Amino acid sequence: MTRQPRDRDVERMALRSAADRLLAGTPLRSTSGKLTGTELIAESGLRRDVVYGDHKDLIEEFQARVKAQNAVPAAVEQVAEQNRALKEEVASLKADLAAERQRNKVLAKVAVELSLELEQVREELAGDSKVARLPMPRHS
Repeated sequence: MTRQPRDRDVERMALRSAADRLLAGTPLRSTSGKLTGTELIAESGLRRDVVYGDHKDLIEEFQARVKAQNAVPAAVEQVAEQNRALKEEVASLKADLAAERQRNKVLAKVAVELSLELEQVREELAGDSKVARLPMPRHS
C-alpha cells in the first residue's frame, strides 16, 4: 500500500479557499465559524501536521487578514445584531405579558366581587315582598 504523492499547490488552494469562506462567514466544514487557525485547518479538510509543516505561511496570512477585518466576519456581526434585537424584543414581550397577567388577575377579582354583589342583591330582592319580581327574558 503506497501513499499518493501530495500536491502542495492543491493544498495551498484549499487553505486559501477555506480562509476566504471563513472570512466571508460561509464555512462548509467548520463547526463554529470562528476565525482561528484551528477552524481554518478544519475548514480546509487538511491534516494539522501538513498545514503547519508545509503551509505555516498561509496560517499567518489568514491571521493577518483576521486582524485587518477586526476578527468578526460581516455575516457573524449581522447575526449577532439580529440576536441582540430579538433579545430586546423578547424582553419587551415578557414585560407586556407580565402586565397582562396582572391585569387579568385584577379583572378576575373584580368579576368575582361583582358576581357576589349581584347574588346579594338578588337575595335581597327575593326577600322583599313589596317588589314584584319580573320574569327573566326568554332566549330563543
